[in-house]
Amino acid sequence: MTRQKEKNGSSSKQKFKRDRVTDLFMFFILCLGAVIILFPIIWMVCTALKSPQEVAQYPPTLIPQVPMFENFAIAWTKAPFTRYTLNTLVIVLFTIIGNVLVNSFVAYGFAKIEFKGRKPLFKIVLATMMIPGFVTLVPTYVIFSKIGWVGTYLPLIIPAFTGNAFHIFMMRQFYRTIPNELMEAAKVDGAGHFYIWGKLMMPLIKPILATIALVSFKGAWSDFQGPLLYINDQKLYTLQLGLQVFKGQGYTEWNYLMAVSFLSMIPILILFFCFQNYFIEGMNVGGAVK
Repeated sequence: MTRQKEKNGSSSKQKFKRDRVTDLFMFFILCLGAVIILFPIIWMVCTALKSPQEVAQYPPTLIPQVPMFENFAIAWTKAPFTRYTLNTLVIVLFTIIGNVLVNSFVAYGFAKIEFKGRKPLFKIVLATMMIPGFVTLVPTYVIFSKIGWVGTYLPLIIPAFTGNAFHIFMMRQFYRTIPNELMEAAKVDGAGHFYIWGKLMMPLIKPILATIALVSFKGAWSDFQGPLLYINDQKLYTLQLGLQVFKGQGYTEWNYLMAVSFLSMIPILILFFCFQNYFIEGMNVGGAVK
């Protein structure tokens, strides 16, 4: 009996040691991954605080000798970045509205409304995710050019109101976690689909709505290709296009470019930290396939 207890105690200690080694190893891997991910941001901030001479020196250094915090203010006044930010916010606002409203309504139809051909149609919608974006780039530009939208924000806003296959899929999966009895009870009270969708379903899917809104914000805020193709008036430039002011013929003002680039990241970081709980819940539930 004593030997058995000693044996059990020894095995427990060995298991504890193995678990501790595993935890330390996983902690090391996570720290290493965090350093790899954060290093470009650290380099960006350090470069933003350097003088042009220090940026150009070789071999390069990470930590600036004399941090120049005034670079942020100087860089912001190099171009009308306040106007560019407001222009970007206009596009972002309409993009979020379009993605949230249209995709949530389409997903509601696929998840809660029985109609003939629902499953094949949903598969067709999902199949569109397999089409690379560059395949439709030229035809889309030609269409927008023919109808006179080039040089306006419409080519950047209207696509958000035509649906997004991935967003529809995520929302549909979230809708399917909501019991059908709620919808049936609302129908008994005389509610139609628009009322059920707007008054009953929308408050229940806040996590996935926040997720879609956050993803839409990041996509529209960081978009460079779209504005580059369709915006030709400098007054309509977005923040990402405005960054090109620091790139000249054979010379780039890297410290100012990094300064404004870092400032442009701040809204995304703030939104993520504010809504990260909704984002994680939305990704976990919305991504579950039933």
